[in-house]
Amino acid sequence: MAQDNETSVGSSSVSSSLEVDSTLHEGYVCTLTPELVLKAREELQEKPEWRLRDVQALRDMIWKDYPNLRTRVDDAFLLRFLRARKFDYDRALQLLVNYYSCRKGWPEVFTNLKPSAVKPVLDSGFLTVLPHTDTEGRRIVCMRPGQWNPRNFPITENLRAIYLSLEKLIEAEETQVNGIVILADYEGVGLSQASNFGPFIAKRIIGILQDGFPIRIKAVNIINEPRIFKGIYAILRPFLKEKIVKRIFLHGSDLNSLHSNIPKAILPEEYGGTAGKLDISMWSQILLASENDFAQDFNQVALTRDGSLQGFVMNDAESDYLQCEESARGVKSQLYCY
Repeated sequence: MAQDNETSVGSSSVSSSLEVDSTLHEGYVCTLTPELVLKAREELQEKPEWRLRDVQALRDMIWKDYPNLRTRVDDAFLLRFLRARKFDYDRALQLLVNYYSCRKGWPEVFTNLKPSAVKPVLDSGFLTVLPHTDTEGRRIVCMRPGQWNPRNFPITENLRAIYLSLEKLIEAEETQVNGIVILADYEGVGLSQASNFGPFIAKRIIGILQDGFPIRIKAVNIINEPRIFKGIYAILRPFLKEKIVKRIFLHGSDLNSLHSNIPKAILPEEYGGTAGKLDISMWSQILLASENDFAQDFNQVALTRDGSLQGFVMNDAESDYLQCEESARGVKSQLYCY
């Protein structure tokens, strides 16, 4: 976290290079409203007057500690990680490292990752994002595992669609500040789906969502959970942090209970809301329209210290080190809530 004393910058690995190079910041323009600027200050310790200094501090840490890590280092990208970890430099750096090590460690999910590759998942209705935010400005990610037929594609395709959706959502600065809410509808889930979801998959999914992606999950609302869900939750529970457990709400078939967490005005008719029928095509179109943007982002071109563009490449030793396991910084990150 940025400190009032500029000589104390949250990590001893940041040297006197905190002087901001203005050429690195020309592309960033803050899009937060005055209200969200205040919210970010109060909840995330983000101070607009120190924002560029904090980004530069994280950038210097990357260049010093992971000089061969292939990553974007522009302001807009690094701010996602700072906001997700309340401007604690060490924790933001660990999150960034986890972000890339998780990608490298699960090629089934991250190879050829683009919207067109997951169109069958989007068409199935497994995943969509509701068009309106809740009263706290949070986007609602709606997942319906019962719509997935394991005979059509493996579970990893669902995870790819989830990841791409999160990547698209986190582009918006308001989502970086407000976070997201998950609505999981388990209607229709049976053994055919549950049998594909074991401890290995559970650990990796939760590892990404909790420690490998710069997004704030503020609530998980589960509805229509069948009896088999107890078995699914038993697999998930050992890997969940307590703060996430406290944000999970089981509503069963009680829509009134759901409406106490998500207002009816933004919910589709299928969930007792007044926002019309659930439209899965809108979010699919948004993702598919971003095909070229994803191709550019996942190319991972980075800005070097001298301002030139160059892709960083990890060597084998660094690749082995950057696995989704808790390092010394990762252990430290367990002590904090975001």
